[in-house]
Amino acid sequence: MSRRVASLTLDTLEDLPAPCRSCVFWELDPVARDRAEEVGDTEFEKEAWLSSTLLQWGSCGKLVYVGEVVAGYAVYAPPAYVPRSNSFPTSPVGADAVLLAALHVLPDQRGGGLGRVLVQQVAKDLIRRNIRAIEAFGSAAESGPGMGSGRTASCVMPAAYLRAVGFKTVRPHPRWPRLRLELKNALTWREDVEVALEKLIGSVTSDLRGSRRLAPTRS
Repeated sequence: MSRRVASLTLDTLEDLPAPCRSCVFWELDPVARDRAEEVGDTEFEKEAWLSSTLLQWGSCGKLVYVGEVVAGYAVYAPPAYVPRSNSFPTSPVGADAVLLAALHVLPDQRGGGLGRVLVQQVAKDLIRRNIRAIEAFGSAAESGPGMGSGRTASCVMPAAYLRAVGFKTVRPHPRWPRLRLELKNALTWREDVEVALEKLIGSVTSDLRGSRRLAPTRS
């Protein structure tokens, strides 16, 4: 199936998988989140946060589709737009960085490199906007790209997975380390991937030409 990446907007917000569509773990501070959950206003708060962030800062999310179905998504913004970031023992996020708040790939779509695709797309967007780095809080207890266990862990990316896609630990912690991806490294990484693909395509083309020359002719 074909893959495509789209920006998170008010129109594509509806495509987020449940329960992510109504989750405001990152978008609100803990007190405001509990209040929104009590009155059942989380979807409204999510939409309000997205609308405000798009208006004041710009693009803040990416979705990857396989066919016509969303297979994963990423949400990112400066820490000032992400109230929950102040609640972690390894805060604050670097002043020159944008926070990758969420990176999630649906269980039946994992193992195909979609998480790396999302990180590349976020990096590409931020490089254009002259951002120096992406930072993220990781859960040290989880080792895969899926949702963790517990209320907080379920919304925090596994630290091991962040390291696997290029992040480095900048503030260690037994539970909630903070990690960083320098965007100049991400740019080089993307260029290296493109060069490798060109070499692979060239190698395959050369092999095919060689096979044609060696193929016996019919009498």
